Amino acid sequence: MSSIKRTVLFAHLQDIGVPHHLGPAIASVTAATTEALVIVLASQLFRTAESTSNHVQQWDHVQRLLTYVYVKATKAAQDLGKVLLDISIVLKDPSEGFPNNFGNGMDMCFRIQGDPPVPHLPDSIETLPQVFVVPDKAIEAHLQHSVCATPSCDTSPSSYPVVALGGTFDHLHAGHKILLSMAAWIASTKVIIGVTDDELLKNKSNKNVLESMAVRMERTRSFLQLFRPELEYEIVPLRDVYGPTGWDPNVQALVVSMETLPGAASIDSKRSAESLPPLRTFVIDVISSESEKLDHEDMEMLKQTKLSSTFIRDWIVKNAV
Repeated sequence: MSSIKRTVLFAHLQDIGVPHHLGPAIASVTAATTEALVIVLASQLFRTAESTSNHVQQWDHVQRLLTYVYVKATKAAQDLGKVLLDISIVLKDPSEGFPNNFGNGMDMCFRIQGDPPVPHLPDSIETLPQVFVVPDKAIEAHLQHSVCATPSCDTSPSSYPVVALGGTFDHLHAGHKILLSMAAWIASTKVIIGVTDDELLKNKSNKNVLESMAVRMERTRSFLQLFRPELEYEIVPLRDVYGPTGWDPNVQALVVSMETLPGAASIDSKRSAESLPPLRTFVIDVISSESEKLDHEDMEMLKQTKLSSTFIRDWIVKNAV
């Protein structure tokens, strides 16, 4: 298969279990793409209406789904030396339709052989060359998924109106996108994103190839608008560990990675001092390009092996012409 700059892959899911049968298809489409790949995972279980889907209850399943697909695509890209390939995953209920500009600039559309047709696609997708890729039928035949949005005794709300998170978001990669996606997944109205100010990053390694705050903010916004365009995104400079979470009474939930969990405790202390209610904290796993979950007790080891902006900047410097 010849290389194509920008591609989109549609895959229908019957449930939100880990789609091991899609592994070969994801790898082959990644191998064929040189600049940007959008993977659309389509299922009615991804509908955004609160009355029909409890996004908080689905947290663990959705996180495992995203990490599996991101790791598969990222490893395939890195094995081919395509460290800067822009990979994005969108969770979509096809019945809710797609924005008219979805697919603009794409060169080819890939679909999974045997999947039902995707309804309500914009012309920008329908007019693309269509290529069908084959899933691993042997794995698919042995899958016994029963993961769905079933009621439970959990009294948590199905979503939170305002969710916050923060990070550097330099050279936006799979780890960042999982963090951002999960925050958007449990939000019903607004996501507040703190982006670390340039001044706080002056001691970062290979600072000369670190993206400016303006670029990091814009790439973060573009991804979130692709993932869930109906939400409001407030992206602000982050000059301390708290950002808006330290004073905004409207924030209800906070999303952090395992390695930044101590920051959540600092935020709770700050809010308590300000007589603000505590935040519900959600934690995502730290991943590498080969593992869906890193569980090192040694945080230094974790920082060295995780998928990181530091790794990407090192790669850029080493591969500079």
